Amino acid sequence: MTRPPSPLPVVLAGARGHGRWHLANIRRLSDLGLVRLAGVCELTPLTGQELDGLGTPEQSADFGALLDSTGAAAAVICTPIHTHTGLALTAAARGVHLLLEKPPAPSYAEFRRMADGVAKAGVVCQIGFQSLGSQAVPAIRELIAEGELGTVLGVGAAGAWARDEAYYRRAPWAGHRRLDGVDVVDGALTNPLAHAVATALALDGSTRAEDVATIETELLRANDIESDDTSCVRVTTTEGRRVTVAATLCAQRPAEPYVVVHGTRGRITFWYKQDRVLLQRSGRGPEESRYGRTDLLENLAGHLAGTAELLVAPESTGAFMKVVEAVRTAPDPVPLPAGAWYLDPGERRRVVTGVDALVEAAADTLSLYSELGPAWASGATPRGDSEQDPGAPWSPSNEVSTR
Repeated sequence: MTRPPSPLPVVLAGARGHGRWHLANIRRLSDLGLVRLAGVCELTPLTGQELDGLGTPEQSADFGALLDSTGAAAAVICTPIHTHTGLALTAAARGVHLLLEKPPAPSYAEFRRMADGVAKAGVVCQIGFQSLGSQAVPAIRELIAEGELGTVLGVGAAGAWARDEAYYRRAPWAGHRRLDGVDVVDGALTNPLAHAVATALALDGSTRAEDVATIETELLRANDIESDDTSCVRVTTTEGRRVTVAATLCAQRPAEPYVVVHGTRGRITFWYKQDRVLLQRSGRGPEESRYGRTDLLENLAGHLAGTAELLVAPESTGAFMKVVEAVRTAPDPVPLPAGAWYLDPGERRRVVTGVDALVEAAADTLSLYSELGPAWASGATPRGDSEQDPGAPWSPSNEVSTR
């Protein structure tokens, strides 16, 4: 692989919405002399104010033509989920390296088409799970490897967030499972709280597709949308451990999401947006630490310069994409009954009563919602689960085998 010039010439596809974060990050890295914004791909060109401090990059709504005319060495793709594969392959065909926003694709088949195409083209692709750039991740893995928790029993994750009704009107694809016959899969687990899923799998050491044995899903919705806003998933790995992620966008009191590793002699809690770690062990006082974070575009630039190992290659998100596929192929989310939620008139959002504690309990016990007792969760497990005693010991029933 020929080393690209420095600063790295970059094209940004999707510079509004979450793309504004990437624009600001490119400005930061440009000030450091690491990257140069060569072009912006947007339907409506950015204004001079939006481009302040970034010079006069070329702008076009034609991504391929923009890559050709700018001679970009790398592209940041922050566009709707269902466009990721096509744009990634457009860049790969031109030898352009990639930072591809999460989730990398709306289905496992599209993910494989993207990953295989990128590999065949010989370009580097970084998947945009920023939490996996946290230096806490390898530190926690080292603590586990050193036996600080004893035997790892499983990993839980809790994400209790709030999104108002306008959130689902922010884009034509928002809140959809499909749009015009094309998979979108914009649900709580697969998009806003996708980092919880990917980080939990990473701490377990189960990041590849082949690390996943079975997946159970429970998808529900309080909002008048097609996708899920209150969900949980339980992955059983080929090592026999369980990874359970509980998520909601209808929290009563939104909180920082976290991942917790359960061991026979202790536990580690990781608030991944804060890079904060709490280690608790039997017979010892709690220890809290904060870690730095490596920016993924900076890491990509360093990797292309030969000074850094790539942090989030496509294959290391294979297990996450198996979860996306399980959500995609699951029955449509079950509407919660009117008595299970209420409308917060001040914030114009729907709130599921008691869901904050339920999300925490699922992460603590590695249980699904239906196993924790709320009457409204019993409808989330169609396909034969209705006859299961909710209070019975854990017994996989609504599993999807991935082997």
